[in-house]
Amino acid sequence: MARNKEGLRYPSIDKLLDKIDSKYKLVYAASKVAHMIEEENLDVDADSVKSVGKALEEILDDRVEVTFK
Repeated sequence: MARNKEGLRYPSIDKLLDKIDSKYKLVYAASKVAHMIEEENLDVDADSVKSVGKALEEILDDRVEVTFK
């Protein structure tokens, strides 16, 4: 699969919104996952360089479970 990794065009917002139904929830979840990646110095298999991009890839690929109350 060819992926466009420039800026915020990858991962696709449309595909991410299929996983999490709100942009606000998506931002919140990506922030939490990105902080975990940075704080725990996790080695994540992702195409993105920045932690937020890595977090979005983790969410898109169902490698993290996100639940909201």
